[in-house]
Amino acid sequence: MNEWAMKPKRYVPDLRQLGALCEGNYQRLRRLRQLRVDDKPVCDIELHRENEYLGRVRIQVLQTARYTETLLLEQIHNNGRWLNNPRMTVRVYHDAIMAEVISCYRDTQIAPVNDYPNRFMHHPDEKVQVNGFLADWLEYCLRFGHLPLEHAAWTARDNTGESAS
Repeated sequence: MNEWAMKPKRYVPDLRQLGALCEGNYQRLRRLRQLRVDDKPVCDIELHRENEYLGRVRIQVLQTARYTETLLLEQIHNNGRWLNNPRMTVRVYHDAIMAEVISCYRDTQIAPVNDYPNRFMHHPDEKVQVNGFLADWLEYCLRFGHLPLEHAAWTARDNTGESAS
């Protein structure tokens, strides 16, 4: 059998890489959720780069159990029509200190390994790629995220030096 007729090697997931991504995502989510106000289960984060508005991201708690939480992360507004608004369901494992994407956009389940090619054109390492995207997205939110102005600790009027009386 010549080299062109051989079957391609089956993809074997790198569990260390996936585990590192999930652990990093847990830490990023933990830092991002510290921006919560009044311990509300819904948290909006505005994204700004200097004076440029980039959009708004919402983190919503869908389900809470003893050791896990299920969160919905979605970009509810953006400053450009060319952007797709990401929407992911993330399972947070507090006992294992990991956060893993369990659904993304319309995909209700993400298989750890996909045959390639397949009818949905998912990559063989789709789960790693989606969790890698979550890592990049959370880093972006940490870098440019702020609480919305309606949650500011003081108003612009208080900052002008005028007295309240």
